[in-house]
Formats: sequence, C-alpha cells, structure tokens
Amino acid sequence: MKSGVRGKATSAVEVTNVSGHGFWLFFDDCERFVSFGHFPWFREASIAALCNVERPHPHHLYWPMLDVDLATESIDHPERFPLISRRRPKKSARANKRMQPGRARARASGVPRRARG
Repeated sequence: MKSGVRGKATSAVEVTNVSGHGFWLFFDDCERFVSFGHFPWFREASIAALCNVERPHPHHLYWPMLDVDLATESIDHPERFPLISRRRPKKSARANKRMQPGRARARASGVPRRARG
C-alpha cells in the first residue's frame, strides 16, 4: 500500500490578543508577548496586518502586509537584539565650505559673479 503525497508542512502561528502595549503570539505550544517598546514597527499596524503572520521556517516569522521579518529568538530574548540608532553628526559649516567650489574656480568656469548692490 502506498501513502499519499505529503502536504506542505505548516507551523501555525496565531495572534491571540492585542493591547495598547503590544500583542500576544501563540506558536510552539507557548504564548509570547511582543512589546511595542521592543518592536516599535508594529505600534501603528492595523489588527488585520498584525494577524496576517506567516511562519516560513521554524525560527522565522513574517508579516507580509508590514514587510517585517523576525527571528523567533528575538521575541523570546529581545535584550539580545537591541534597537540601536546612531545619529550622524552634523557636518560643520567649515566642512560644507570645503565641498563648494572656490570663487576663483567658479569664475574660471564661467560662472558670473554676484551683482553688488
């Protein structure tokens, strides 16, 4: 006797609750809280977008409407995946002047001088 063709393996993931502080995901027989503080890109998402979650791999979650990918480990241990944003230092006015063509070069290139009032 032959067995039937195996179907596509699916690992169910479900959003079980949403609050003002985050939402709960249920997968691997465990419920996990996803805090908006640790995962701010979900804060403004609609309920429909939050609930539209896929699990393409055992350690990977994907929200196609939001184009967000998460490793399941980042939900269990968000402290291991800190959100770090570094502001670029503003360029000084002096550095900006060095980037602009000098007056002598500007005149030589045919750019007219400013009219004096």
